[in-house]
Amino acid sequence: MSQPIDLVRLDQINVLFDHNHVLQNVNLTLHKDCITTLIGPNGAGKTTLVRIVLGLIKPTSGSVWLQPNLRVGYMPQKLHIDRTFPLTVKRFLQTARVKDALKMQKALDDVSAGHLMNHSIHDLSGGENQRVMLARALLREPELLVLDEPVQGVDINGQVELYDLIASIRKKRGCGVLMISHDLHLVMSSTDHVVCLNHHICCSGHPEHVSNDPSFIELFGPQGAASMALYNHHHNHQHDTHGDVIADHPHPEEAPREVQTECKH
Repeated sequence: MSQPIDLVRLDQINVLFDHNHVLQNVNLTLHKDCITTLIGPNGAGKTTLVRIVLGLIKPTSGSVWLQPNLRVGYMPQKLHIDRTFPLTVKRFLQTARVKDALKMQKALDDVSAGHLMNHSIHDLSGGENQRVMLARALLREPELLVLDEPVQGVDINGQVELYDLIASIRKKRGCGVLMISHDLHLVMSSTDHVVCLNHHICCSGHPEHVSNDPSFIELFGPQGAASMALYNHHHNHQHDTHGDVIADHPHPEEAPREVQTECKH
């Protein structure tokens, strides 16, 4: 197997807001041609981590390395556009600073939305809206695709189709993918690596099967854990009801973990 190509390396990342640790000693490497899925409870720091990768915020401490001239395509969780503002799909795609009609059409065709070019953005279904946002991200011809809850507002069949589409885009383009998701039971077949974040990296590994893993039940609660597909991993500490590490177990500051993706092809 060839040596993986690093796109992003985060080393000992700490982020403090109002003296609160949002991220604590996070080490993460993202590779070309590899899908990494980021999961964790609400308020765990997932969005902050993505913003660091995108260069929107700087960490309080730690280092960020990006492959020189790295092209990044970003798909937000939701698109908020006032319905009184007339906007076609074509005009929306042009906000990516691309005017080439053929290039825009190809991006739409690649996400099976080629027929939507002249439609109003306000008349799209949830699935169509997500496909158009994905097409806009692809217009940058990204080497890294960052997707924040890419199936938000989409029915179950549409979710399966979108995750299959993301997997096929990775395969076709060879780009790296960083994805935030709460639907691991749907993405596990197309995800190479899963990172569980709760202000620090609790655990990571390849998604494998649904089980009653005690560490996931501990983190998400019985109901939340039951709704997610789990993967085998080693969780070397416990959390209290606030998500803080219990002192009897190794603190993440004492044993920071580096997350390396091992891609499956």
